[in-house]
Amino acid sequence: MAWQKKVLRVNLSAGTCTPEPLNMKWAHQYLGQRGLATKYIVEETDPKVDPLSPDNKLIMTTGPLTGTMASTGGRYSIVTKGPLTGAIACSNSGGFFGAELKNAGWDMIIFEGRSPTPVYLYLENEQATLMPAEQIWGQTVWETDAWLHNHHQDPLLRIAAIGVAAEKGVLFCGVVNDLHRAAGRSGVGTVMGSKNLKAVAVRGTRGVGNIRDPQAFMSATQAGKKVLAENAVTGQGLPTYGTQVLMNVINELGAMPTRNWQTVQFEGASAISGEAMHEPRKSDGKPNLVRNGACFGCTIACGRISTIDPSHFTVEGENKPAHYRHASGGLEYEAAWALGSDTGVDDLDALTYANFICNEQGMDPISFGATVAAAMELYELGVLTLEHTGGIELKFGNAKALCDIAELTGRGEGFGMEIGLGSKRLCEKYGHPELSMTVKGQEFPAYDARGIKGMGLTYATSNRGACHLRSYTVASEVLGIPEKTDPLATDGKAELVKAFQDATAVVDSAGICVFTTFAWTLDDIQPQIAAACEGDWNLDKLLEVGERIWNMERQYNLEAGFTAADDTLPPRVLKEAAKVGPAKGNVSDLDKMLPEYYRIRGWTTDGRLTGETRQRLGV
Repeated sequence: MAWQKKVLRVNLSAGTCTPEPLNMKWAHQYLGQRGLATKYIVEETDPKVDPLSPDNKLIMTTGPLTGTMASTGGRYSIVTKGPLTGAIACSNSGGFFGAELKNAGWDMIIFEGRSPTPVYLYLENEQATLMPAEQIWGQTVWETDAWLHNHHQDPLLRIAAIGVAAEKGVLFCGVVNDLHRAAGRSGVGTVMGSKNLKAVAVRGTRGVGNIRDPQAFMSATQAGKKVLAENAVTGQGLPTYGTQVLMNVINELGAMPTRNWQTVQFEGASAISGEAMHEPRKSDGKPNLVRNGACFGCTIACGRISTIDPSHFTVEGENKPAHYRHASGGLEYEAAWALGSDTGVDDLDALTYANFICNEQGMDPISFGATVAAAMELYELGVLTLEHTGGIELKFGNAKALCDIAELTGRGEGFGMEIGLGSKRLCEKYGHPELSMTVKGQEFPAYDARGIKGMGLTYATSNRGACHLRSYTVASEVLGIPEKTDPLATDGKAELVKAFQDATAVVDSAGICVFTTFAWTLDDIQPQIAAACEGDWNLDKLLEVGERIWNMERQYNLEAGFTAADDTLPPRVLKEAAKVGPAKGNVSDLDKMLPEYYRIRGWTTDGRLTGETRQRLGV
């Protein structure tokens, strides 16, 4: 049956931990993880709730394939209403925490209320205890992880925690597990901090032994692993270079947003690429990359483990902060872009250092880097001055400024708290909202919509704000997966985006990684779900489940106050043509795609679900 059929409800206000059965009717409608937890949020919270109030809820959730032998079956998500956007938020993470939670016997944990004092949840199989966290409040994620492992004397404990930035209210904080995997976007960690919940520590030994048809499941998962191993992207490119394999590719395509999206190619891209991470440093002869790494059950192993050259920075002595000492999660493409191309910084060590701080303090490097880029443009326009920034010269290309502001934001100090507002609020505060490269308040990821048209429609319509992982049309428009489409064409992009959105909702809800879809289609995933889960999970049902999830999220946002006016892009992308590269002369052309998207979604011309669509999907 794959589900554990158990939910842990934690009332932080009352200090209680209460088990309850999983709603199996909803499980058969929404599958698990993203879809199922969002259903709980929809049913149990007011869409207009203040995200940082005790009335908001936060759900840590697994999928039916989490913790199983399915390749990449280690995913979990955190679902809540996001403070960065005010929209539905679902942030997905890998590592080992999700599988541990599932193996402890739980499908999800629902946190509600607010603890009067800092606490953490200790979960050992069916035993759940809220414990005081005063000793680790004010500590980084890495310090918290070390303290909990030592305190419980259990090296196999799996921990998800927030850093100081979330405690201080930085709006784009994530929840970091296993030191460098993160449910990173939309401020889910900030919600956790608002509840005085510092961490969740899990030890699970019960296993996932309730697979519907074990023999069929083993056959389906083995077939899936073979497809992944034989694919050029999942079998070669990602293991070797990680997602950083894209840096030079996207730059040459003319879709690399640079210096707060002022242009579409970065002259320093090769210096911060996946290839560069393999090259020996001039300073000490060692490469940035130590090795690759894999999450639970993953046969792709796209993770990066990196080091920095400590002599590159100013702190000396044996008691350097943890980010100097650790070999930890290295740069992935999105972080390298946001901290690098978007800010004009091409110093690989500096980007790695800033990324370590984002991991250590639990900040989303995409929103952080993009907000710094907006601040740099404000600084170069003379809107921000040294007086505003506390003496930090926030010019494009200033690697020291990037590192200094990362430290300040991570500690929630000085101008770091201004950065912690996110670029939408920062740019509005200083009178230039047009310089915020966001949708629904969430910063863009690393693909310029003038050079990859499908991504513009993806950003504009994403339910959690600008996001590439809700509809990765780059697979088709750049890599030719599952078929090649022209990145500069608009015809057919509405259908492409809808198809990717619905399929991705299924993948996210199953408990596996979206990177499998570089090789897999739903034809590869469906047999695994069907063998694992009770009921009829044919391909048509899965497609309907994905569509139902997408429309449920949309309806929640509409009830929260969003309208069709929020399905748009910044003026820079809509009106300022790309100046160089293959996309030269192009704008996003969103106006040509959006009406068709609404039509095929079964929405009205003003972006609302029709009665027929709601009835068909049961939304």
